[in-house]
Amino acid sequence: MEKFFIGLMVLTSISALTFIIERGLALRWSRVIPRSVGAALEACRTAADRPMLRRVCEQNPSPFARLLLLADQHLDLPREENESAVQTRARHEIVQLERGLVVLEIVVGIAPLLGLVGTIYGMMTLFGGVARSSLTDNSALASGIAIILGFTMAGLLIAIPSLVAWSYYTKKVENLAVEMEILISEYLRRQYRRPAPTPAK
Repeated sequence: MEKFFIGLMVLTSISALTFIIERGLALRWSRVIPRSVGAALEACRTAADRPMLRRVCEQNPSPFARLLLLADQHLDLPREENESAVQTRARHEIVQLERGLVVLEIVVGIAPLLGLVGTIYGMMTLFGGVARSSLTDNSALASGIAIILGFTMAGLLIAIPSLVAWSYYTKKVENLAVEMEILISEYLRRQYRRPAPTPAK
């Protein structure tokens, strides 16, 4: 049974480490809001610049680039409808950015509990053995207790980094979402400020 608890702790720690690394790579600022896309957006001042912006967005696939392409494709719609479409797609992109954070949140909750369960089981086993054999070797008893408390320590050592990573990544997703909202709102404001082109007859 002790090996079972150790295996659970190892599996939990591997899962946490995997998602910490994976989200760390996925949530890099340059991967969500590439500098080249930001520079192209800043340079897009007229309708003639829009093909260049679309080309850069297509060459740099990212959440921000996909939202910009959607906003650009819907410029023939009223501004309110365009913003609504962008917001709907933005919610989908945010969900993708948050993918995996729920695993870290679960690890934060269950790792200390697994450690506690392992500790309690180990103490029950140890003191049950003491009661049956009248164990008087203090060093063996102390060694057994140290091993048991190791479960609690392992649970905390898994949960604490997971909590730090979850908090940091959650805040980072929030900051990325706000930045994308500001940039796209500014782009739409510039585009809709100009009179819409009249269709050719």
